[in-house]
Amino acid sequence: MPRILLIRHGQTEWNRRGIFRGRADVPLSPAGVRQMEALAARVATERPARIYTSPLERARTSARILCPAGAQPPLVVEDLTDMSYGEWEGKPEETVRVHYPDLYARWMAEPHRVRHPGGESLAEEQQRADTALREIARSLPAATVAVVAHRVVNKLLLCAALGLGAEGFWRIRQDTGCLNVLEGEADRLAVVLLNDTCHLQGLEGDAADF
Repeated sequence: MPRILLIRHGQTEWNRRGIFRGRADVPLSPAGVRQMEALAARVATERPARIYTSPLERARTSARILCPAGAQPPLVVEDLTDMSYGEWEGKPEETVRVHYPDLYARWMAEPHRVRHPGGESLAEEQQRADTALREIARSLPAATVAVVAHRVVNKLLLCAALGLGAEGFWRIRQDTGCLNVLEGEADRLAVVLLNDTCHLQGLEGDAADF
């Protein structure tokens, strides 16, 4: 059965400053690079057969850091890209709260009922990412693989595995540089490890669930 190491990319300056990212292609910060270097030492013991990544730079850089010398380069999977926040992208959370008060309040209370202006909904992202993850699991059904994606993507994939649906979005935390593990059949993955950041202990700066 497949063993999937589901990873959130390392920290960016926009994570640290509480700015909505989505499809904006922001790079890792120096702290984010250190997070992924720490995670790479841990992932190496798992010896993943392949590393898959979102096309966005913060995920691709994270995946390259995880990739051991001589291994196949990370494979980009377009459907692992982050959710589009539309007009919210590039704006600090406080700005969004002030300028979109009703929609922001709904986002915090009922995120599965929100479509971001000019962007998309959690349901659309969940369907796309879940289909991609199942295809990865089917492609290497007896192997360990690593998948590097984003906060929203990972939360939705974990919700799907736990049978929560998109309405469970706020019930799951995903810190930058965290590790999750899923095992089982492609159509019935079980969550073995959730939001583990023990490899980040002792690093400067805190992992962020934003």
